[in-house]
Amino acid sequence: MPLDFTKHFVIVPTEFKLRNNTDCSWRATVKLMNGRVTLDQGWATYAAVHQIKIGYMVMFKLLTPDTLKVIIFDDDGIEAVNKCGKYDEAFAAKD
Repeated sequence: MPLDFTKHFVIVPTEFKLRNNTDCSWRATVKLMNGRVTLDQGWATYAAVHQIKIGYMVMFKLLTPDTLKVIIFDDDGIEAVNKCGKYDEAFAAKD
C-alpha cells in the first residue's frame, strides 16, 4: 500500500476485510515488508478467485478502519463484476 495511504491510520490493522462490488467479504492479513504495508494471507486467494490478471488495475477505498472496498478494472478499463465464487472458507469474512 502506498505510504500516503497508511499514514491515515493511527495504528494499521493486522487484518482487513476486503469487500467487492457484489458485497462479498474476504479477510486478508497485513504484513510490514521493507517499510511498506502489504496484504498477505488471503490476498492470493482473493486475486485468484476474482481472476485479477496482469494489466488489471485494482483500486482500494477505505470504508471503515478495517474494511477496504476493492474495485477491479480489466485491461480495457472496464469494472469487473465478480460473483462470490468458490474460495477457501478460511478467508471468508464474517459480518
